[in-house]
Amino acid sequence: MSQDRLLRLKSTKSNHVIWTRKNRKTTERKIELMKFDPTLRKNVLFKETKK
Repeated sequence: MSQDRLLRLKSTKSNHVIWTRKNRKTTERKIELMKFDPTLRKNVLFKETKK
């Protein structure tokens, strides 16, 4: 993955971070995903943050 397209998704409940990418042509809003947080061992909301 190229570095300029990487996005940082941070957990709303802990400090866990996931790096991913999105299609900027089709998605204008910030990403919010329900993902598994290994520190809490639960599915939590991850929100897009600044790098």
